[in-house]
Amino acid sequence: MPRFERSQVAALADRLRETPRRIVAVFGPRQTGKTVIIRQALVRCGMPFHYIAVDEPDPSPGRRPGRDAPRTDPFPAAMRDERWLVGRWERAREKAAAGRGFVLALDEIQKVPRWSEVVKGLWDADRFADRPLRVVIAGSSPMTMQQGLNESLAGRFETMPVAQWSFPEIAAAFGFDIDRYVFYGGYPGAAPHAGTPPEWRDYVRRSIADASVERDVLALTRVDRPALLTRLFRLACQMSGQMVAYNKMLGQLRDAGNTTTLARYLDLLGRVGLVAGLARYAGPMSDRAASPKLNVLDTSLMTAASGYTFEEATADRTFWGRVVETAVGAHLINTGGIGLRVHYWRDDAHEVDFVIERGPKLAAVEVKTGRDRSSGRGLAAFRRRYEHARTVLVGPGGMSLADFLAEPAGYWVAPDE
Repeated sequence: MPRFERSQVAALADRLRETPRRIVAVFGPRQTGKTVIIRQALVRCGMPFHYIAVDEPDPSPGRRPGRDAPRTDPFPAAMRDERWLVGRWERAREKAAAGRGFVLALDEIQKVPRWSEVVKGLWDADRFADRPLRVVIAGSSPMTMQQGLNESLAGRFETMPVAQWSFPEIAAAFGFDIDRYVFYGGYPGAAPHAGTPPEWRDYVRRSIADASVERDVLALTRVDRPALLTRLFRLACQMSGQMVAYNKMLGQLRDAGNTTTLARYLDLLGRVGLVAGLARYAGPMSDRAASPKLNVLDTSLMTAASGYTFEEATADRTFWGRVVETAVGAHLINTGGIGLRVHYWRDDAHEVDFVIERGPKLAAVEVKTGRDRSSGRGLAAFRRRYEHARTVLVGPGGMSLADFLAEPAGYWVAPDE
C-alpha cells in the first residue's frame, strides 16, 4: 500500500470512529485511488473491519487481512448476488454486536445486481435496531454509483469526493515539478510510467480514457450515436481550453446530429470525470446556450492524445499555453465542491479564462504563459462589470502556477474562510 496519504484518508477514518448515521460513499472517476483511500482509512481508524472487493475472491470474514492465510470465498465473483450481499452484511452485524463496532467496506459494489435497493433495506433495518455497524461503499463506475445513491439511497449516505490528484499531492508522492505535473496530469497510476512515454500513453488511453467511455458511459447509458460520443471526446481532448460552438463541433465531427445531442453527450462525459463544457458567465443566469469552453478534467487526456513528448510539448508555446490553461480549469472544477460553479466570460472585446461563482461571491482568473500584455485587460473589464469580484492573474506578472494550484477553487472566492 502506498505510504502517501491523501487528505480523504484522515477524514474517512474520523468519520468511521463516529456513531454511524449515514453510509459513506467514496465517489469519483476511475483510477483516482479510491480503493487505496479506503484501505488506508480502515487501518487508521483502529476499528475491526472487513474489506470486500466484490469482483475478487476475498478472505473469510472472520480473518483479518494480512494476519491469517486467506480462504477461498464460496461465492465466485460471478455469483455475488443479492443473497451473497445479505450474507456478508449479516456477518458484519454479528461482528459489530460482539464488540464496540465494526466497519464493512464494499468496493465495486455496483457489480452486485440491485445493490442499492438491498443496501437501503439492510441499512434502514440497522438504524431501526441501532446497530453499531459502519458501512463504506465505492465503485469504479461513477454513473452507476450516482444512479444508485440518488434513487434508492437518497438521504442515507454522504459522499466523500475523490478527484484526480492535485499538484501538491503528485509532487509529494512522485517528486514531479510543476511542468511535469501539467504534462503528465494527476492520475497516480499513470505517474510511474512517466519515464517510458509509450507505456504512459497506453495506460492513459486504455485504463482511463477507453475504460471510462466504454464501461462507464456506453455500457450503462442509452447512447443512440456511440461513435459521435467517442469522436466528441477525442475532439475535446484536441481542443481543450478553447470555446467551440456546438454547430462548429458538428461540422468538425462530420455528423448530422443536433446541438441538444452534443450537449447531452458532453454532460455524460463530465459525469464520469473526463470533460467539462463550461458555460459563459452572464450573471446569476449564465448562458448555457452559448458556445461551451471545452476543458478535459486531467491534462494527461490532452497531452497523451497529442502524441507530443514532454520536451516537444513544452517547446510548442501555443500548445503548452493551452495545456497550462487546461490544468487551471481542471483544478478549479475538480476542487470546486458543492455550490461552486466554474464558467468563462466573454463580451464583445474582452474575455476571461475562468469565472468562479459561489453564491454572490465571484472570482475571475486569467492564465498567462507568455509576455502578452493584453492578458490583464479582460480582468480589468470584468472588474468594471462586476465590481465586487476578485481578480487573479496566474503566470508572469501575477502569482505562480504552482502557488495557484496549491489552493482549492473555493479559496479564490473566499480566501479568509
